[in-house]
Amino acid sequence: MLLLLLAVLQSLCLCSGQVFLKLAMQDMGKPQWSWSFIVDQLTNWWFLAMGVSFVASSVLWMYILKKYPFSTAYPLASMSYVFGMLAAIYVFHESVPLTRWLGVVFIMGGCYLITR
Repeated sequence: MLLLLLAVLQSLCLCSGQVFLKLAMQDMGKPQWSWSFIVDQLTNWWFLAMGVSFVASSVLWMYILKKYPFSTAYPLASMSYVFGMLAAIYVFHESVPLTRWLGVVFIMGGCYLITR
């Protein structure tokens, strides 16, 4: 049960990092390789949030790999795809076709089987 909780938290951090990266890229505008452009990107709060999320995800992932078998832990990382699908709907207002939801059902079914 602890592995599942840690895997969900790690997947949420990983997914949020990807969401923050997409938001940062949307705010970036057309790249102009000048010092002012680079400084503007280094002060982009979305990039900072992305870095924090990825660091948290990596630390959790290292802990999970240290304590649990790889064959059990690695498939649970696929839950980030499910969270990514939800972020696509709620953050980016994308429409998700039925076939992708079917994929989500298969992923969740696989996660259920892995934890049994």
